[in-house]
Amino acid sequence: MLSPKLQDALNEQMKNEFFSAYLYMAIAGYFESEDLPGIASWMRVQALEEMTHGEKFFNFITDAAGRTDFRGFEAPRNEFASPVEAFKYSLKHENFVTDSINKLMDLAKAESNHAAQIFLQWFVTEQVEEEASFGLILRKLERIGNDGNGLLRLDEELGARVFVPPTAGA
Repeated sequence: MLSPKLQDALNEQMKNEFFSAYLYMAIAGYFESEDLPGIASWMRVQALEEMTHGEKFFNFITDAAGRTDFRGFEAPRNEFASPVEAFKYSLKHENFVTDSINKLMDLAKAESNHAAQIFLQWFVTEQVEEEASFGLILRKLERIGNDGNGLLRLDEELGARVFVPPTAGA
């Protein structure tokens, strides 16, 4: 059973996860316009991953006899001065998501909702991976600087990423 406060917070996080998918699709569009299809593809895969995160929240809320509440959100940025700026924006967003997940975990602990804590633990771990991934790509882009060959190599490397749906229970 979910308290009204926890249910509201879970619905807010579900919104954040679906917004993340929307944001990464917008950034994919930017990379497509910059003729970097590999990085665009990487962002599309990231968007699919975020959609599954939103679905996980949807399923948890309904499984816990809660009520989902779909909420609107602002449009994401669509234009960036450079790939570095796009990844700085993305990493800042992941930092926001991490903070949101941590606050949600704090609430679940304060309410002694053990099921929510177990559910949220996966996201706590996932956010470590998300921030590390975006941070690594950002550092590579900063190292590349204005080297067009380096950017094309990174584009090729990131284009190899494929979406792997999570396994049941993950």
